[in-house]
Amino acid sequence: MAIEVRPITATLGAEVSGVDMADLSGETLEQLRKAWLDHKVLVLRDQHISVEEHVAFGRRFGDLEVHPFAVGKKGYPEIVKIKSTAEYQYAANNWHSDVTWRAEPSMGSILRGVVIPPAGGDTCFADAGAAYQRLSQEWKDRVDPLFAIHDFSMTFGQRLSEEERAEKQALYPPARHPVIRTHPETGQRTVYTNRSFVREIEGCAPEESAEIVGHLERQIMNPSAQCRIRWSVDTFVMWDNRAVQHFATDDFWPETRHVERVTVVGDAPF
Repeated sequence: MAIEVRPITATLGAEVSGVDMADLSGETLEQLRKAWLDHKVLVLRDQHISVEEHVAFGRRFGDLEVHPFAVGKKGYPEIVKIKSTAEYQYAANNWHSDVTWRAEPSMGSILRGVVIPPAGGDTCFADAGAAYQRLSQEWKDRVDPLFAIHDFSMTFGQRLSEEERAEKQALYPPARHPVIRTHPETGQRTVYTNRSFVREIEGCAPEESAEIVGHLERQIMNPSAQCRIRWSVDTFVMWDNRAVQHFATDDFWPETRHVERVTVVGDAPF
C-alpha cells in the first residue's frame, strides 16, 4: 500500500500517513526513504510503539550511534533522552546539525514526543540547501573552497573537568569539514556550519570566521527556508542532518518537555 505524503512547504517537510513504524514492509521502507530524501523532514503521528521498536525502526536506516555526552535512556544506550522541567530547563535553542564534531557526523535523527507541553516546545527546521541557494554568487565563490573546524568542547566542554575534556579530545579530536557540503545521495550543496560546534574557519582570522559563520546562519534563519513542527505524544519526526539544520524552541517553561532520539550513523562530509 502506498504511503500518503503531504508536503508542509514546497521544498521542506512532509506529514506522512499509511506507515506503521512497528511493522514496516520492504516496499514501505523504500517509499519512506524516497520521501525522506525528497522532503528532508518527515512527521509521523500517532505511532504508539515501544522503545525497542523505536530503536529497531532507526536501524532500518543504518547503524545507530551512542552519544558520548548526552543523557541516555537506561538500558538503551542508542537513545538520547532530552528532558526539560520546571527545575531543569533545557532546549537545543540554536541552529545546528547533530554531532558535526564527529569525523563522520550523523546521517539522520528520529525523535519521539514522550511528554509534550500544552503550548510551545516546537522544533523548527531550515533547508540548508535553500540557504546555500540564497547566497550571492560572490558569497558562493568565497565559501565554496573553505573548511571549518568543528569541536565538541564548544558546547559540551563546559560540563567536563580538564582531565575529562582531555580524555574526550583524544577520542573525538576536532573535525575538519567543508563549509558547504555535498549531499551524498542528492548531490545538493548545503550550508554546513553552526555556532554550536564550529570553532573556526580554517585559514581565517577570528573576525573573518565569525563573519562567515554569521552570514551563513542568517540564510538558515530566513523563514522562507523553514518549516515548524508542533509536537504531540507519540509523534515522530525524522530529519536528514546532511540537508537541514534545526532549532528547538524554549517557550514552554515551567511545563515539562521530554523527547527521545535515535541517531543514524553517517559518513564523512565532502
